[in-house]
Amino acid sequence: MPTALIAEDEELLAAHLRQELKALWPELEVVAMATHGEEAVTLALRHRPEVCFFDIRMPGMTGLEAAAQLADDWDDEGPGGAAFPLLVFVTAYDQFALQAFDRAAVDYVLKPVQRERLGQTVSRLKAALAQRQQPPAALESAIEQLRGLLGVGAPSTAGGATASAPSGAPAAAGSVAATLRHLQVGVGESIVLVPVDDVVYLEAADKYVRVLTADQEYLVRISLRELLPQLDANRFWQVHRGHIVHVDAIERVLRDDTGKLTLRLRRRPEKLAVSRMYGHLFRAM
Repeated sequence: MPTALIAEDEELLAAHLRQELKALWPELEVVAMATHGEEAVTLALRHRPEVCFFDIRMPGMTGLEAAAQLADDWDDEGPGGAAFPLLVFVTAYDQFALQAFDRAAVDYVLKPVQRERLGQTVSRLKAALAQRQQPPAALESAIEQLRGLLGVGAPSTAGGATASAPSGAPAAAGSVAATLRHLQVGVGESIVLVPVDDVVYLEAADKYVRVLTADQEYLVRISLRELLPQLDANRFWQVHRGHIVHVDAIERVLRDDTGKLTLRLRRRPEKLAVSRMYGHLFRAM
């Protein structure tokens, strides 16, 4: 029996989607319902469904971020390893933004969910499950799709930073933000200008970002998601959902027996984990 998870923060919409799925696909068992991104990841890892319906706009993590986190945490190895779930995003975005889903070959349904359109999605899911890729191929395919949707690619050679959509929507092509040269940090009654050249790495800390230089640590009231588009994409790489690192500060990339990557830094003792979503940035020449 095929299984599914629904992640939707609006109770009525979640119930409606579940009801429509029951009518269109009686064999499908909805094993979990989540109301926000973090809960969706936790429940998906626990129940390991074959299909995940993720609302794009949810409290905390967006649907795209939750899917990316799930891909990072998914265990597809060993005798109990399971193929990564098929992803369907539930969204209210306009046609321009939806082109990104089409390019990434990820299915989506528009709000409010219409039975005819959902029926097309159900047919696609049934066909995909019948030809299901096994781990790790399914996981690698999903990661490539998510990279396209999140705008995670190789660093640009143009020297600019490509802006990512703050709401978790697919980014519009060609949007570029001015690169920062200094971070203005409040320290007591004063403001310290920290040159971005001095930054070793940046770490998400709730509504703040920890700014770490070789010998100092600061807090700035901005999210990592908002700060990233203002940094030079050739010099600052996101390597994890919670970390951005200055490329010049990386001394070595270590790979363990399972293939997981860790960064050793030049001027800091910490080691930074590289998530699956960003592992493609580090390839030997």
